Amino acid sequence: MNSPLLPYKHVMTLTLDVDSANSFSVGATPNGRRTVAPIRGGRFDGELLRGDVLPGGADWVLFRADGVMKIDVRLSLKTDEGSPMYLSYSGQFVASAEAMKLLASGAELPPESYSLTVIARLETGDTSLGWLADSAIVGVGKQSGFNPTYDFYVIGREF
Repeated sequence: MNSPLLPYKHVMTLTLDVDSANSFSVGATPNGRRTVAPIRGGRFDGELLRGDVLPGGADWVLFRADGVMKIDVRLSLKTDEGSPMYLSYSGQFVASAEAMKLLASGAELPPESYSLTVIARLETGDTSLGWLADSAIVGVGKQSGFNPTYDFYVIGREF
């Protein structure tokens, strides 16, 4: 439901293909256990943006001692019109210890068993998409095994 106090619009749904088999463990750090998960590619589709996720991005995941998984993703995108874009987002995956064990095995979790929320930033040199530079973008994710899907929304802006 769109609030009159906080307008928002769906930007895109992003689906990632995570190369979990080639994840790289940095190990236990003072901030938690760090893992880098490469992204093979993916797709994004929406009323405002659509295109492909290019190979070469990654998620720099941090598993904190309290069970929260911190997310730090950086991706290269290309719109269907050919515009290159940079997407970065950070946030957290919060779930019970039992759900986190299931997630680590690649199992699909019921949506009510976790919360996956992020704040995103999109950049491009395409002047027709210049509105992205000044937009507040948030996302809500769904986990399907190791491959997440996010719905991104621009908030506080009328279109």
